[in-house]
Amino acid sequence: MLQDNIRTAYQHLTDALELKPRWGQRQMIAEVANALGDPEAETPIAVVEAGTGTGKTIAYLVATLPIARARGKRVVVASATVALQEQLLLRDLPDLMRHSGLKFQAALAKGRGRYVCLLKLDHQLSGSDSEPLIPLYPDEFSTPDYQEISPILEDMLAALTAGRWDGDFDNWPGGLEAATKRVVSTDQNQCTGRRCPHVGQCAFFKAREGLEEADIVITNHDLVLSDLRLGGGVILPEPEDSLYIFDEGHQLPAKCLNHFALRFHAGSTLQGLRDSDRWICQSASEWERAGLDARLSPLISSLLEDLLQRTEEVTQLLWDQFPEGVLERAEHRFEYGRIPETLGEYSAALAEQWRQLHREASRLEAGLENRRDSPPGAAPQDADADLVNVQGLVARAEQQVALWGAFSDAPREGQAGDGWARWIQHRGSLLSVECQASPILPGKLLREALWERVAGAVITSATLTALGTFDRFQERSGVPDSARWKKVTSPFDASRAIFCVPAMKSDPGQVDAHTDELIQCIPNLIQHDLGVLLLFTSRRQMESVLEGIKEVIPHEALVQDYMSKSRLLEQHRGHIDAGIPSAIFGLASFFEGIDLPGAYCRHVVIAKLPFAVPDDPIAASHSELLQAQGRDPFMEISVPDAAQKLVQASGRLQRTEEDEGRITLLDRRLLRRRYGRTILETLPAFTFELEGNS
Repeated sequence: MLQDNIRTAYQHLTDALELKPRWGQRQMIAEVANALGDPEAETPIAVVEAGTGTGKTIAYLVATLPIARARGKRVVVASATVALQEQLLLRDLPDLMRHSGLKFQAALAKGRGRYVCLLKLDHQLSGSDSEPLIPLYPDEFSTPDYQEISPILEDMLAALTAGRWDGDFDNWPGGLEAATKRVVSTDQNQCTGRRCPHVGQCAFFKAREGLEEADIVITNHDLVLSDLRLGGGVILPEPEDSLYIFDEGHQLPAKCLNHFALRFHAGSTLQGLRDSDRWICQSASEWERAGLDARLSPLISSLLEDLLQRTEEVTQLLWDQFPEGVLERAEHRFEYGRIPETLGEYSAALAEQWRQLHREASRLEAGLENRRDSPPGAAPQDADADLVNVQGLVARAEQQVALWGAFSDAPREGQAGDGWARWIQHRGSLLSVECQASPILPGKLLREALWERVAGAVITSATLTALGTFDRFQERSGVPDSARWKKVTSPFDASRAIFCVPAMKSDPGQVDAHTDELIQCIPNLIQHDLGVLLLFTSRRQMESVLEGIKEVIPHEALVQDYMSKSRLLEQHRGHIDAGIPSAIFGLASFFEGIDLPGAYCRHVVIAKLPFAVPDDPIAASHSELLQAQGRDPFMEISVPDAAQKLVQASGRLQRTEEDEGRITLLDRRLLRRRYGRTILETLPAFTFELEGNS
């Protein structure tokens, strides 16, 4: 019956949209249905690499929605990019609703930071008469001048009052600066939730009401991970009640590390401690009058002062770890995660002090909550602001307990590594000192927080394999062996793309010579092409090449980060539509997510094999871990990752079945090194012109 429902929905949809059923799409539907359809399955997870043009969104939606209804579950579709969310909401789901016969409600889930916080907006506009709100991360971000942003804030309030704006920053006409949004937005640490006096008009909670009725929730990877950090089921449906679909799933492990990493910033922490102590002292008499425990304020103030002193001491200790004479910026990674004994002792003391502060601040939070709804005159005057501030203090304490705990538990000299990366860095001043810790691999985190809990999951992307296997992704993601693993090839004819490695005199190891050779050869390579995408792994090399060729190529040169990505792509398309040659110069982030079909891109030029720059402390720690096990990090990490990125970059050429053109790699190592041959053998079946082999 369930299979019939899926088959019927797919038939109706393809007939109505006049789509040609694709073999790869059918394979993917079957894999997803088999993984999710059995509620007793040991591992209800499908990992599907679906090549460009497979139609994977239709495949996973058609397969998952009938199964979710039959099992009484909800569907959460998480993507890495806003573009895919918009495609789902504006095209794919409406098509499915109109033509498949499936009935469902869909909603978009965003985090609190994407909406205006009415409490913060009110406090900003009320000026100095109200208790100031303490930023959770002072000094880490630029703070706009109030005189400059006050007209915008007043416009926000007027638009909200008149019903012209719903409080969603994405819907504000003309967009908003990030610094402005930070001033009037909140997060789960400072949001007072249902206790907020503005909860009835809160844009975030209004949006959440729509989520409760939705059969399918569209969101991003970051919100899923934020929800999991809170235990799951706080913002999104419970994992046990959900079928998750992670589109663009190759990005999930890296995003997981970013979410679960721990961080200390000296300037931010010291400023936060001073602001909190000042606020505690100023509010003490008001709290005592309202009936709060009179011992709490001096106790918390004493803890804050002790923490200030200890934090200043550890900041100096961290600074002393750097070599003398380095002024602008520096980074020091602790080999195998081992830290000096003195730092370990300081870390243990700090973890305990922050733990005490967390305990007492939590008591204050409970007291303020109890008094907040007291009769007029009995509650503290600025109870709402006090509650926001104390929640921020509790959140900071919790984060610092975790960070210093990760350092106090670190191995010492002579002990084995524990699977964590630990490092410190600065940007030229004592207050810029940072201390960070992160698991080297996120697999265990994802396995415990997600894969062992979900009712079912699908992870899909056009690039999940590297060198033809899922090994690298499995190691990083923690997906169990017992999941279903499937590679579905693209329906596009790869032979319509010519993959060329021209004869080169230099290789990228000879940086200056290679850059000079690029300047000499690129103008001839692209002179007859209308739409070109040039991809680099080094900003310095990209800018040198741009400077060297911009006057001799007939193309309008559009450079990543010189304008927004959307504006750059809009200008490029405008040039091509007008018959004006146009060339985009991009870095690593343009290796994926750039969609330029047809004449918009007939030639992709890749400056060199996209090996990652070996300066990332987590990647360096992973390499170190493998070396300690007698393994080869270059062949196990660097080569697979470069192979995957090369496939992603090459995939920018063929975006539709009719697309054709050239991919030129200006790196002879693909042909002259053993690892290059390994990469070459796993590329799609392009038409190869390997001049560099001679």
